Amino acid sequence: MGKIIFYEDRNFGGRHYECMSDCTDLGSYFSRCNSCRVESGCFMLYERPNYMGHQYFLNRGEYPDYQRWMGMSDSIRSCRMIPMIRGSHRMRMYERMDFGGQMMELMDDCPNFMDRFHMSDIHSCNVMDGHWLFYDQPNYRGRMYYMRPGEYRRYSDWGGMSSRMGSVRRIMDY
Repeated sequence: MGKIIFYEDRNFGGRHYECMSDCTDLGSYFSRCNSCRVESGCFMLYERPNYMGHQYFLNRGEYPDYQRWMGMSDSIRSCRMIPMIRGSHRMRMYERMDFGGQMMELMDDCPNFMDRFHMSDIHSCNVMDGHWLFYDQPNYRGRMYYMRPGEYRRYSDWGGMSSRMGSVRRIMDY
């Protein structure tokens, strides 16, 4: 089970709210989030309600200001607890929408999508096993997207602003 504490002010000050599960709208608990502490588990934070907007992955640790989690602002409006799965990871990515075109399969991390697959655009994806993070730049940088098991028929289904893919990482119990 996971636990995260959100604080309105930097350095863990001001009003706070403890959360131990998914929450679609944090707006009634605090007006801004300038720091947080992940006491256990891993969480995905979202700038807007209903898991929309910029996404930020946080594992156990302290984040005294939002820049420590690469936040763009002090706006956090929803969060998802990420279950830790020790089993296998497997996903198929496709160059076209609705699982069309060339298919690429991954079972491990990929720090540079272009070097490995000689392409940089993914339009659909089927996550069969495990939980993953997509990044729009190589070496696990840039905007990130949380991928749970399921079918994503177009990049907008995972919240993507474009089909650009730079790197992919498994979320594992470290």
